[in-house]
Amino acid sequence: MSMESSSSQSLGAVARPDTVHARHPFFSVILPIYNEESGIAELYKRLTAVFESMGKSYEFVFVDDGSRDRSFALLAELYENDPHVRALQFSRNFGHHIAMTAGMDAVRGEVVVMMDSDLQDLPEEIPLMFAKLEEGYDVVFGIRMNKQHGLIKRINSAMFLWVMQRVVRGFEPNSGIFRMVRRRTIDAVKQCRETNRLIVGLLSWAGFKQVGIPVQHGKRFAGETKYTLSKQIRLAVTSILAFSDFPLRMVVYFGLIVSASSFLFATLVIARRVFFGYGEVGWPSLMTAILFLGGIQLLSLGVIGQYVGQVFTEAQGRPMYLLANDLDRADAEESEIRKSP
Repeated sequence: MSMESSSSQSLGAVARPDTVHARHPFFSVILPIYNEESGIAELYKRLTAVFESMGKSYEFVFVDDGSRDRSFALLAELYENDPHVRALQFSRNFGHHIAMTAGMDAVRGEVVVMMDSDLQDLPEEIPLMFAKLEEGYDVVFGIRMNKQHGLIKRINSAMFLWVMQRVVRGFEPNSGIFRMVRRRTIDAVKQCRETNRLIVGLLSWAGFKQVGIPVQHGKRFAGETKYTLSKQIRLAVTSILAFSDFPLRMVVYFGLIVSASSFLFATLVIARRVFFGYGEVGWPSLMTAILFLGGIQLLSLGVIGQYVGQVFTEAQGRPMYLLANDLDRADAEESEIRKSP
């Protein structure tokens, strides 16, 4: 792919000799991208500065989740100018957590950093996380301090955490993706191939030695958040169904409550007839009972339908994602070696 010098300078890319340990880096960074063209250059510059100062080999694995802007074109320029960069491009938008999964499938490092690409997860916090990891932990996750989200987003996030902590056993009290993970934990989570997934939930489920540390939460560098209210609700529903049978147990509890209420109501009707001579309960009470039972039935069918839908999706056995492009220097080098006599 040909690159003009002006475009590479605009991205801040620095050409380096191919002496990078691309096949066995120490650090790997997973960076999902969705319509982030205005922030890629700044993200790349700050990440490079941090990892150059840490003095260990590294790779950046960008995963373009079906962006509609020039994001992948800019990533391709970075790839051409820096052997630390690898870029994957989905054939369409598959979702944030699927993009993280693709990054986990691709990384080669012994220590993996997972973070968002909007610079709300600050690259400058990575050395602090590594220092904590060196104390013997397998996962270090960032607990965001001084959150820069808007009021509505903060309320939604707080409600999501409140529900997840009460519905899902062992769920860590944080929902941010920003964390540093050792290879054995990554390999464990990679065995989980369900399509409906919450990466932070899977990492929590995997266990190993985990700890959280406070990290500063930066302002979004450019653009607007991609997590709309509808996407947040969808993620919450998917997460609850994927990690808990609580909704099904609630259906059973509702059934018991309705049955007990019906028995008590029948007892009351009989008592009124025997002791007070009232023979008719009345149309309003009858309609109330019918509507209440109908609502419970529809709710129960809806919950069961959600679980059946997830089972159907998993039974189809389709791949979680499809790649349109995979810019990987290490694979290209291996192909050249195989072709050489």
